[in-house]
Amino acid sequence: MPADLNRVTLVGRLTRDPELRHTAGGQSVCSIRLAVSSRGRDESGNWSDRANYFDVTVFGRTAETASNYLSKGRRIGVDGRLSWREWEAQDGGKRQSVEVVANDIFFLDSRGDSGEGGSSGGGGADRGWGTAAPATDLPVDTSDLRPAAPADDDDIPF
Repeated sequence: MPADLNRVTLVGRLTRDPELRHTAGGQSVCSIRLAVSSRGRDESGNWSDRANYFDVTVFGRTAETASNYLSKGRRIGVDGRLSWREWEAQDGGKRQSVEVVANDIFFLDSRGDSGEGGSSGGGGADRGWGTAAPATDLPVDTSDLRPAAPADDDDIPF
């Protein structure tokens, strides 16, 4: 019998700044909330976007990196697994939730593209990105680009 599969891949935007904490053993844990849009037709047949929200937990060095470089509005990709947990609330009722435990996080935009009006987020603090301009603003040297020479039948190796 094949093994079970528990894997999820999401792409979306952070709804708030990451929250970093540490376990009693000193392991870093970062909590983020991700909004992922899905598109569908509403009751009147018009296309509309609907947001889905996911709690994501990141551990270890990846948690520290996420806390240092991510901020509200940033677009990221998350690859991980689903984790279900259950607990008893203070009022005595049982609660449960499903969250994404991230294995990898992919930064999909630059700080200026975060949807926060171009701000760097996190109160404007420099979190390690430095002061380099975005790659789209850099001049490109095309002097060494030449059109490809037409191929003869003798040049084709098959």
